[in-house]
Amino acid sequence: MTKDAHIHVHHITRVEGHGDITLDIQNGKIQNLTWEVVEAPRFFEALVRGRNYNDLRPITSRICGICSIGHSLASLKATEDALDVKITEQTQLLRRLAINAENMQSHILHIGYLAAPDLLGLGSVIPLAGSKHHDTLIKIVTLHKFSNQMSDLICGRTTHPIRLVVGGFTMLPTKKELETLKANLQKMLPLSKDITGILQSLQDRIPDFERETEYIGLTNDREYALYDGTMASTDTGPYPEYKNYQGLMKEFVVPQSTAKYAKHARDSYFVGALARFNLNSTQLHPQAQETAEYFDLHAPCYNPFMNTYAQMVEYVHNIEDSIQLCDHLLNRGIKDEKPVQPTIKAGRGVGIVEVPRGILVHDYTLDKKGNCTKANCIIPTNQNHANIQMDMEALVPTILHKSEKDIELALEMLVRAYDPCISCSTHYLTVRFV
Repeated sequence: MTKDAHIHVHHITRVEGHGDITLDIQNGKIQNLTWEVVEAPRFFEALVRGRNYNDLRPITSRICGICSIGHSLASLKATEDALDVKITEQTQLLRRLAINAENMQSHILHIGYLAAPDLLGLGSVIPLAGSKHHDTLIKIVTLHKFSNQMSDLICGRTTHPIRLVVGGFTMLPTKKELETLKANLQKMLPLSKDITGILQSLQDRIPDFERETEYIGLTNDREYALYDGTMASTDTGPYPEYKNYQGLMKEFVVPQSTAKYAKHARDSYFVGALARFNLNSTQLHPQAQETAEYFDLHAPCYNPFMNTYAQMVEYVHNIEDSIQLCDHLLNRGIKDEKPVQPTIKAGRGVGIVEVPRGILVHDYTLDKKGNCTKANCIIPTNQNHANIQMDMEALVPTILHKSEKDIELALEMLVRAYDPCISCSTHYLTVRFV
């Protein structure tokens, strides 16, 4: 047993942003254990005040370089809600393709480059290039490259998209481009199955740890909810009052974090791929359901380390769903639609989507000139911080018999399993001078 130890992980690696882990053990007892977010706040809500409604999407997409498509879609939904803009079916189908593309590129990045080294006992992805896993790395790179290309096709570019605007798209994919996309999606399914097999062979390296918690995300009777749906909790069920989202997502401040924490029915909750799986697993497409069975992943799953495996299930689902969306678009024909033009008026709008790391909210109030007077964004990772802290508190007592090095690795793996986007979570703090 580790009787005395001081672990301080300064800026945990293989995550986005800066977060620290501190653990002090004396005489076999935990004296201090904290997950510390040390990023400087980024004042995006203040940046958009006074800006025209057309500026909100380009600015807020910069909240995240990984989830910029998701931020764009949440921003557009909020703006369109405020201005009573009704998008066409074609625009909605293309936006669903866009959110699938982002989910795919982010998930495979995390699975292959950030989480896989832990499962293989490596410090980074670089050693894979010169190891027996070289072919695996090539497959991961191929899947990642394709997912980025799909994002580029639908959105103009992967990071900070340029085709997504209020009311529609500035440029549409052609019939030939969608046919090529569908064919390439079909080619990616065998590669994704190969990665599934490799992940399953490494599954025994996932810590045997569970902590029951609350899971929150979107649900939809018609589909596995990513672009549209009703907010829901595994504890309390559906929460249809989307404009009163703060009744579900109760943010609060803690001393060790520059990002807000959140809770609802319990002291913490989980958002992200595992939360979506626990809420919506019956809505997965067939091969994604087979992938979940292959991992022996069943809802509800309370092991946070399995979030990475839930991401792989979603990756397969996103491919299947995108093939269906391509078929739908091709069967109905691509129409040369111009973006729906809004009638400028005062109003408040809320946009909610699922991004790779969980449920995302944008909330804007516009004046009669269409300028933003108030904004609020609730980021997935800041919703997960409290759950990470509570998982740590439950995990460490079960691994005190291990070496200090192994305890440190387990804590790092736990944080990485959440795939946190720490910079994005430090988006706003209310400061009062007294």
